[in-house]
Amino acid sequence: MNPTARLRTALPPGTQAVAAGTVVLGAASYLHLAVAGHSLSTRDMAGVSVLWTIVMSVGIGLFFPIEQELTRTVAARAVRGEGAGGVLRRAALLTGGVLAVVLGLMAAAARPLAGLLFHGDLTLLAALGAAFAAMACCYLTRGVLAGLGRFGAYGTQLGLDGGARILLALGCAVAGPHSALAFSLILTAAPLLALLATLPLTVRAARPGPPVGWAELLRGLGLLVCSTLLAQWMVSAAVVSVQLLEPGAVDLITALLSALVLARVPIFVFGALQASLLSGLAGSAAQGRYAAFTALLRRAALAVGLLSLALGLPAVALGPWLIRLLFAAPPVLTRPDFLWLALGTLCYLLAMVLGQGLIVLHRHRVQLACWALGAAVLAAVTLLPGPLGTRVCLAYAAGTAGTAAGMAAGLLRRPGAAVRTNGATRTLDTV
Repeated sequence: MNPTARLRTALPPGTQAVAAGTVVLGAASYLHLAVAGHSLSTRDMAGVSVLWTIVMSVGIGLFFPIEQELTRTVAARAVRGEGAGGVLRRAALLTGGVLAVVLGLMAAAARPLAGLLFHGDLTLLAALGAAFAAMACCYLTRGVLAGLGRFGAYGTQLGLDGGARILLALGCAVAGPHSALAFSLILTAAPLLALLATLPLTVRAARPGPPVGWAELLRGLGLLVCSTLLAQWMVSAAVVSVQLLEPGAVDLITALLSALVLARVPIFVFGALQASLLSGLAGSAAQGRYAAFTALLRRAALAVGLLSLALGLPAVALGPWLIRLLFAAPPVLTRPDFLWLALGTLCYLLAMVLGQGLIVLHRHRVQLACWALGAAVLAAVTLLPGPLGTRVCLAYAAGTAGTAAGMAAGLLRRPGAAVRTNGATRTLDTV
């Protein structure tokens, strides 16, 4: 069996359906930033860089856990033959509440936040809030689709989001205003268009079913939100750390965003694996099949290892040249910086895979402790003496390595694990 076929068989069912949409969305993210980099001044691009980083860190940290908990809950109910309509309604209330709190806090602290992040530009802060709203709605529907195994519709939403980003970015470059606000609003308009196109299908797929209790839906969600926020902070910390430590270093901020976007290619691709991985793990856990559970984790770890190797080596060799060519980034980063970023991404992906196992086993506290450990390592390395650019890249690698090691230890703590299924506790088999 050739390597490509071996990698394909290692992936959970549904991965290929999501992969097509993920590729389009990932390419669109690069094109969006590339067009912005060639269209905007360095100062305006720095504002877009900070906004994009916050959306991809804080936004994902707040709302992606809702998708994960929905996927786990809906997948377990699907095994029992129950519909997801009741879960969707309760989760919509939860998502709306979280979004209202976030937007309320942003409004209350609007001027200080705008001054800290966007040099006082309130319009960019408003664009950030709108992007949060669009992201919240998309993750809500994706959680239901993934839990039901509707990966074709899941991938369609991703692909439509990506296609709209491409068209809107090119429109801004050719005929639209060359402003940071215009390029920032793409992060709101594109996902909303994709959501509207796939919402009827999502509602039809979520056939009527018993309502989910708040305790079942919220169990572990707070811990998961904290874990995801820390995870997204670690993968995006380099840009924000420079903004906070040396706000005038706009060249370094712009170059770091471009480098992180390049180093994050495997993470974008991992999105094609993550939804089907969590759904498959939750299904195995609901049926008490520990052997299938651990085999799926091993195959996923192998897949992300091969992915990181295949995409990380070219990024290290060509990274300094590519970010100048693609994003018009200032030449302030070196190949060793890209090496640390590539190693950090490998460890980050391994932590993400292992974290899915901890979520399904309801070891949310262990997962949070591991991300907290990694974040502490990252902060310590960032504050060491030396060139700031090198420090933030090295900190990313060190922090994610500490997290992955901790999660591996957490999963190896014992061979089996008790999981809750429909209010009862059962133990995963070890056959």
